[in-house]
Amino acid sequence: MSQQLRVLPGEFVVEHLGEGAPPPDGGWLSLVRAPEGLTVVRPSRPGEGPGAERWSALYGGDTAHAVDVPGMLAALLAPLAAAGVPVFVASTFHADVVLVPAGSVAAARTVLRAAGHTVV
Repeated sequence: MSQQLRVLPGEFVVEHLGEGAPPPDGGWLSLVRAPEGLTVVRPSRPGEGPGAERWSALYGGDTAHAVDVPGMLAALLAPLAAAGVPVFVASTFHADVVLVPAGSVAAARTVLRAAGHTVV
């Protein structure tokens, strides 16, 4: 299942806010509320502490798919896992956002292209 992905501009931070926490003000890429709390993917901020891991986002919205199409996410994650590239995923109704550590985005591009995907 060949897909076209694009690297979204900027870098992102993944945060966990406790149960009942309100969504943060300002920009964010993804919010997911689960029983244990709220997970937020948001743009990194200048001067953010060294403990904040930066992520790059690969978005597959250019080859959007219905929610019941099997294997779309696996087609992206399997080659990345085989190459040892960590991921964090936020899925939308039409596509997936695959985040990789910012320092691994070049490797992720190479791995995904070798697996038959297009990365722009």
